[in-house]
Amino acid sequence: MQHRFALRVYYEDTDLAGIVYYANYLKFIERARSEWVRALGVDQVRLKAESGIVFAVRRVEADYLRPALFDDLLEVETRLVETGGARIVLEQDVLRGPEKLFGARVVLVCLGPEGRAARLPAEVRQLLR
Repeated sequence: MQHRFALRVYYEDTDLAGIVYYANYLKFIERARSEWVRALGVDQVRLKAESGIVFAVRRVEADYLRPALFDDLLEVETRLVETGGARIVLEQDVLRGPEKLFGARVVLVCLGPEGRAARLPAEVRQLLR
């Protein structure tokens, strides 16, 4: 299961040297994850309203390989690696054409209304299969 999300590097994303500020890669992959979930058919607003379930990042392992620059057209590739009772593991790469600039392994956890880990809802688990 793979999803692609295109984005352009804007001036606000860069530092004085015109290189993407390191923390902005986390924003890029967050946007891509939101679009991946939407493309699966999960309405996160409805899920929270009806069951109190939300997704939170528990862990990120990030590799910064090459700099992205002002005005680059990038693509974030998101791949599902595994699911558990309350977690989802993804790999996400930021690409400029065929060149990999950034890679991350992201562990998401499903949280219930009380802020504790909760099992992935059956409807979400079905969409991830």
